[in-house]
Order: sequence, then C-alpha cells, then structure tokens
Amino acid sequence: MKSNPVVHFEMPYKDAKRVSKFYKSAFGWGMSDAGPSMGHYVLAITTAVDKKAQRPKNPGAINGGFYQKSKSASPYPSFVISVDDVKKATTMIKKAGGKMLGKPQDIPGVGLWVSFQDSEGNRVSILQP
Repeated sequence: MKSNPVVHFEMPYKDAKRVSKFYKSAFGWGMSDAGPSMGHYVLAITTAVDKKAQRPKNPGAINGGFYQKSKSASPYPSFVISVDDVKKATTMIKKAGGKMLGKPQDIPGVGLWVSFQDSEGNRVSILQP
C-alpha cells in the first residue's frame, strides 16, 4: 500500500510579526512573509531544505506556514497530505465521505493544492507536487 505522507502544516495568525517572533524565539524556526500577492502567508522553515526542490532534507521532517485569521479561513491548525494525483485523491475523498472546499489551485514552484473537510469536520489539504 502506498503511503501519502504529511508534508506541511498550517496554522492561523492574528498578527504576522508576533507569530513570527514567537516561533523564531521559542523554536529557532526561520519565518518569512510571502508578501501581499500570497496574502501575507508566513512560511515556517523548521528543518533544512534542499535548495533546488525546497523540500526538507531529513526524512519525515516537514515545514509549514501561517495564514491570516479571517471569517472565511479555518480558525484551526491543519496539515497537508502529499498525493500523486489530485483528481484521483479528490474522487477518493468524496467517496469516503469528505467534502471539497474549493477547486485545486496551482501554487507556483510547489504544486497543485486544494483543501477538504474530512468526515469529522476537520479542514485538511492535499498537494500534488
């Protein structure tokens, strides 16, 4: 059976500078604001990455990010699962009782991404690198 590993985490923030300072001070993470074109998404680098692919060098390690809290965004932490084929995974998610939360979006240099709601109401995402 093929494994679909967790490859990224996401959490909401109220104040980008404050959340960046906290995780940098508490855990030594590299924190960087992706800018207005990416909704001031704050990237969290928790482990060394391969410079070419921007993927963690250490097996099992993941990086993450923080998004601005809003009425339309989930107020809870979530994670991203790597899949080989977003279309196939979407079909399997629906068949298992999940609900898609939008259409797949291309994240330049990263891959095809979309969020879904699982059978318990949790927001989770999938990513086809």
